[in-house]
Amino acid sequence: MIEARELTKRYGDKTVVDELSFAVKPGEVTGFLGPNGAGKSTTMRMVVGLDSPTRGSVTVNGKSYAKHTAPLHEIGTLLEAKSVHPGRSAFSHLMALAYTHGIPRRRVDEVIDLAGLTSVAGKRVGAFSLGMGQRLGIAAALLGDPAIVMLDEPVNGLDPEGVLWVRNLLRSLADEGRAVMLSSHLMSETALIADHLVIIGRGRLLADTTVDDFTREANGGGVKVATAETARLRPLLAGPDVTISSSSAEELLVSGRDARQIGRIAAEHGVALYELTPQTVSLEAAFMDLTRDVVEYQSHPAETERKAA
Repeated sequence: MIEARELTKRYGDKTVVDELSFAVKPGEVTGFLGPNGAGKSTTMRMVVGLDSPTRGSVTVNGKSYAKHTAPLHEIGTLLEAKSVHPGRSAFSHLMALAYTHGIPRRRVDEVIDLAGLTSVAGKRVGAFSLGMGQRLGIAAALLGDPAIVMLDEPVNGLDPEGVLWVRNLLRSLADEGRAVMLSSHLMSETALIADHLVIIGRGRLLADTTVDDFTREANGGGVKVATAETARLRPLLAGPDVTISSSSAEELLVSGRDARQIGRIAAEHGVALYELTPQTVSLEAAFMDLTRDVVEYQSHPAETERKAA
């Protein structure tokens, strides 16, 4: 488990991480999200002692990272896939890590096979593609068979087969009871992998919730109902906490009742329904809406028309 309590990091007068508290729990994949410049990388570096907090604390399985005698057995990380000596082979890089933690060679062979690197294990890392470098970084993160895995952009540079491999790997690690922390800019992939979300902006916590709750709340939980009898159905669905709007003569958007309730009421009164669809928004759309005011680097639509000369 990773637990941050009022974690704060300042560089001079700039606060990069601001009183951030969250937990990454066993048995879950936690998506750690935020716009560029939100403080994600700094937070992950503080988890593994590469940066020291200005204030607050972060623990790995109940201790600060530096107090673990064999940290690779506690947490495996991928923060920068290319931080490997380019002259070393994949095998020698992993063996060097293994020696420092008393990890046997058979475990090196296991993670090489798991990461699909067997055919290139003796190849110099400097000649690796981006995707191969990512696979090596993930193999290194798993080397100590850790209880926690923390990965920054793990699918960067991977082909579709590699992306699917990472997705299935992280799911299986969580299902084994490990705590998995995933930082990614690929919202569609995060939506498929993550159980829980921790979203930050400008170093502060914006959301700490499940994926389902986050997207549902972003949409308001509306249900689209299509029927030829909207005028008859509307008063039947009305209630003190129910909001009903209409986008066309045969459609209603109902908030405050779920699809099951709407279907039951319609059936009891003999109202035929052509469509009954809970309205959801994508994780990407919900994320963009939440972080709109905390994006440090704003893009603007390209100008499509030239001014007359």
